[in-house]
Amino acid sequence: MLKDDYRVLSVAERILLVEDIWDSIADDNATKLSKKQKELLDEREKDALSGKVSKKSWEEIKQSVSSRKK
Repeated sequence: MLKDDYRVLSVAERILLVEDIWDSIADDNATKLSKKQKELLDEREKDALSGKVSKKSWEEIKQSVSSRKK
């Protein structure tokens, strides 16, 4: 596709094209996780979804971080 060829596409088609381009950039720059890292993230996600871990508001997190700086 040449530089101005996209102009013949509908808005919906152009949005899909941009999404495809964005996804291809993300795929090319994706960080590769080790098996152990992936397992840890999967475990943390499972814990979060099951309610095993407590959730904090953004305000609580900011307060916690700023109190560590003092």
